This record gives sequence, C-alpha cells and structure tokens, in this order.
Amino acid sequence: MRSLRNVLMLAALLLLGYCGFVLADGWIYQHRQSDRFEKLLRASVSPTGLPPAGASGIIGRIEAPRLGISVVVMEGASASILRHAAGHIPGTALPGEPGNVGISAHRDTFFRPLKDIRRNDTISVSTLGGEYHYRVVSTRIVMPDDLSVLDAGSDEVLTLVTCYPFYFIGPAPQRFIVRANRVI
Repeated sequence: MRSLRNVLMLAALLLLGYCGFVLADGWIYQHRQSDRFEKLLRASVSPTGLPPAGASGIIGRIEAPRLGISVVVMEGASASILRHAAGHIPGTALPGEPGNVGISAHRDTFFRPLKDIRRNDTISVSTLGGEYHYRVVSTRIVMPDDLSVLDAGSDEVLTLVTCYPFYFIGPAPQRFIVRANRVI
C-alpha cells in the first residue's frame, strides 16, 4: 500500500507540474507577443497600408472587456498556435476587410469566459491597421464539421469559435460559436 501511495503521489506531482508548465508557458508567450505587438504599433508611423499581420505572424489582440478576455491573435489555427494564443482561421477575412473574420481559441484557456457572453457585448480587435469594434448578435452550438459559420458575406462580421461543452473532459463533441457585427 505504501508503494502504491508513493507512486500515486509522484504521478499527482508530475501532473500538477505539467499543468503549471503549460500555464506558465502560455503566460510567457502571451506576454512576449503582446510586447512585440506593442513595439510594432509604436514603430509604425503610418498604419494605413500596413498588412494586418506582421512578419512575426501577429494579427493583433482581441479583447472583450466585460469578460476579461485580452489575448494575442496569431495567424493560423494549428495546435501549437492555439496552445499559446488565439488563432486567425486561414481563409477567413482579416479585421477591417469585408467578410467573416474567424478567430479560434481553446475553451480550456483563452476562450473559457465566452461561456458568459451575452447579446450586445462588445469585442474589439486591434491590428497594425487599426482598431475594429464588434457587437455580439448571437451565439449557437454546432457540430465540428459545420463550416457554414465561417461563410463570407459582404458585411464585416467576427466569428469566434471554441469547443463545447466548456467543462467537457477530453475532445469536445461540439463547437460554441459567437457571431458579432462590426460597429463604426
């Protein structure tokens, strides 16, 4: 029994250490990329005409003040990017362009507060090209293969995607979608 207890204690310590590492790694990455984005903003004398994504792959920062969300957005939605930041979904519009801007993040980390989002909440996306404001118009739950939520239109729309249910253990079976229209 004593050996089993020691093995279980060691396993628990290793798991806690891993969780601590993942949290610290994400925090450090966010801090560094946020600093890099701020430097890029200060360095750009005339932001008009600059591509929204810098050479480093930084799209900008997304913020939802009521929910306490403030996270760097990187280009792409690979596992590596989503481990450290929110990801701009390739093939969707960029902020400030007509169409559907798709941004994804994990429900376990950056987008967990979306569980409390409400209609008319405000979301802002800051890029090298400017700051864009959106107002939430709807939320819904879809299956992972329902890509219609990312369909482009002529309006400027922001779509946030994360896994659902929020407290599901393991790979989540559905996606939580937040749709917001740009406000000027």
